[in-house]
Amino acid sequence: MRKHYNIIIIGAGPSGLSAATRAAEQSADYLLLEAASAPANTIRHYQRRKLVMAEPRALPLRSPLPFSASLRENVLETWEKIIADYKINIRYNTKVSGISRTAKHLEIQLEDGESFTADNVILAIGVQGNLRKLEIPGGDVPEVQYHLDDPDAYQNETIVVVGGGDTGVENALALTGRNQVMILNRAEDFSNLKDSNLNHLTEARQKGAIDWLLQTKPQSIERNSSGDFPITLFASTPNGIERIPCHRIIARLGALPSRPVLENFGVAFPTADAGALPMLSASYESNVPGLYIIGALAGYPLIKQGINQGYEVIEHILGNPVESADNELLREKFSSFCDDRGVDDVLVKIQKNVPLLAMLSTLQLRELVLESNIVLSEPGDYIFRRNDYSTTFFFIVEGELDVLIDDDEHPDDHLKTGEFFGEMALVSGRRRPGTVRARTKCVLIETPRRLMQKLINSVQSMRRILNEVAIKSVVQICIGLSLDEEELNDVASHAILKSFEAGEELFHEGDDADGLYLIQSGSVTVSRMIAGREVVLFYVAAGNYVGEMSLVSGEPRYATVRAAVATDAVMIKADRMREIIARNPEIRGALDTRYLQHLQDQEKREQLENAPSGGGSLTSQSTQSNLISFLIQQGVGEATDVLLIDESLCVRCNLCEDACANTHGGASRLDRDTGPIFANIRVPTSCRHCEHPHCMKDCPPDAIHRAPHGEVYIDDSCIGCGNCQQNCPYDVIQMAVIHEQPERSLWQMLLGIQPKIPDDTEGTKVAVKCDMCKDIKEGPVCVRACPVGAALRVNPEGLLGYASGTSGEVNLIGANEA
Repeated sequence: MRKHYNIIIIGAGPSGLSAATRAAEQSADYLLLEAASAPANTIRHYQRRKLVMAEPRALPLRSPLPFSASLRENVLETWEKIIADYKINIRYNTKVSGISRTAKHLEIQLEDGESFTADNVILAIGVQGNLRKLEIPGGDVPEVQYHLDDPDAYQNETIVVVGGGDTGVENALALTGRNQVMILNRAEDFSNLKDSNLNHLTEARQKGAIDWLLQTKPQSIERNSSGDFPITLFASTPNGIERIPCHRIIARLGALPSRPVLENFGVAFPTADAGALPMLSASYESNVPGLYIIGALAGYPLIKQGINQGYEVIEHILGNPVESADNELLREKFSSFCDDRGVDDVLVKIQKNVPLLAMLSTLQLRELVLESNIVLSEPGDYIFRRNDYSTTFFFIVEGELDVLIDDDEHPDDHLKTGEFFGEMALVSGRRRPGTVRARTKCVLIETPRRLMQKLINSVQSMRRILNEVAIKSVVQICIGLSLDEEELNDVASHAILKSFEAGEELFHEGDDADGLYLIQSGSVTVSRMIAGREVVLFYVAAGNYVGEMSLVSGEPRYATVRAAVATDAVMIKADRMREIIARNPEIRGALDTRYLQHLQDQEKREQLENAPSGGGSLTSQSTQSNLISFLIQQGVGEATDVLLIDESLCVRCNLCEDACANTHGGASRLDRDTGPIFANIRVPTSCRHCEHPHCMKDCPPDAIHRAPHGEVYIDDSCIGCGNCQQNCPYDVIQMAVIHEQPERSLWQMLLGIQPKIPDDTEGTKVAVKCDMCKDIKEGPVCVRACPVGAALRVNPEGLLGYASGTSGEVNLIGANEA
């Protein structure tokens, strides 16, 4: 038997089969090794009659190995025929245990002790041989499984699928119809799904065939001694622990990193992260000369990508010129600033100039550029302004920019080539905390928030660096404008990022001070025990801090601080904070001022509590506290704008609803009579314009956006799938028929009213919700139409300051002020 070949291909999956087919077509000297007894072992383990996707659709297929979207059985049959027709030189049941470089060749060691040598080795073994397990208490019960071979084998069961990737979703969809199915997804959406899977999932949920829980992680499994369900899964959700009785759990958690295997072969990695991808050239060659890595092992999980790479790597080894399939799209993208260089040269330049992007694989970088905007700015151009509601992220490829945090025009910080910005809005979802302005000509890559979240979830080193920079940013914004760069870096490096579930305490009244808490995302309430009951004093949103009173006074915690929604906070330890205060009079002065303000506010509250109250006024401290608690329960904690109606003033004329309907194609965006009420204040059914809008998750056409001033709105590309309606926890989105707005007559324009729209239901229903009349200069028509000033538009900080009687700024928009 021959022991040496020019090319040895390891792995007979899509990538390896493609390489072998092209090698056979070119009459190359090659051998294909496969550990299993048949080709395409991963696809062979797909569920029966599973539709195998051919994504991305726009990517052309180059290999002689045919592939199109088809059933699992058809794909396997086609490839087995190709193996026979091309007389592929394949050896089954051959497991490779080692690869090493000698002076002349690459040596391949087999588990049975046999060995081969080759001039070139193509490693295409995939990643599915080492599945990730459910490592939780009770995770070893027999009702937990990691494959689904035949969905028809399960009938009338409650099944939990853990994993929101394509495989998990496909398993869940295959089980619907005969079973009750729920998906647990640790992410906040299904952004990683192929379009077809996302559409099928959306349709299934719309029909009630499936359900899911987002931002949810399994915690434990317990066996039930009685009842209809053999086990119960306990899962952590944003609203607390969820108890899910079920018959079985199918965990599709992906595979463990293959890094240890590759490192044993001598392959290098760019970072120390276990999930990092190997360092590869544009032709897929590793640092080991002659050792090529393609397919999922190289970070290319899609079958179509792997098939193309198998073709391309053979062409490269044989000395034939070959260009990547997406080059033309990238060439067009780069034409505005670098049209004199090739695509690969520009990508190399980007990674050389921007260290954060050097952490990405070639595929990840190409995807990022294709889905991002190239922004060219001139000196003096504003990239965004303070209090804008944009959430895109920026990489600086070339140029310098100024950062202005205060309202003056004096730069507070400076950014240069290779740096990035926009991390605070990315993390918190709130308004931009500062202004960024070009100092010189700049080339920027503007990346959507959704894509950045996908990268952060898959590239741990990028997540770590962004967290470090976000911590530094929140320290600087909250307390650090007077700190020099060295001290700011030192403070940020010793700060601790803590996460709190809704309702969880950051600290308790009477505790010793452990530090200062800077709210990075989410919001908190501050409360005290007064006369034997807990009284909510005020609300603090992201971009502010809590815990300074004990640090200034040296006394125990003055109040209890509790997360109103899921909240991330940066904690600076007490001893470190006291050192900062001692060295920085400006920071000490700011903290002293806040401390005195809190004392004055508390004195006012006590005066109000002791003062006689009129019939419906909110002067009672207990009433104020209950109102704040009520509003937090109604989602004000994650809102940016809320419509309220003062029922003590409302005359039930319904002009607010009529004005809304006549302005928005016949469908009112609010329901005045519905919604909870407390102390004459009603929260009607109308959009809250959340910090992280739930409705934006899983919108197939990406039709939901946030305007620069914070309004969340739905554009004309809505397909009426109903995902946003189901994802909104406040029931403020409806499906309705929208009509063209009739032109106003002269008398209607003089009176400032909208024409009546026909009341009928013919036409296609789409999702509608309040957009705060973003395109109407005068502001929300519901507020302006109210003849008695009962309708108010408020932001949560202003509302809670108003309710608690503090002297803070109140942002109330009423009919008399419009």
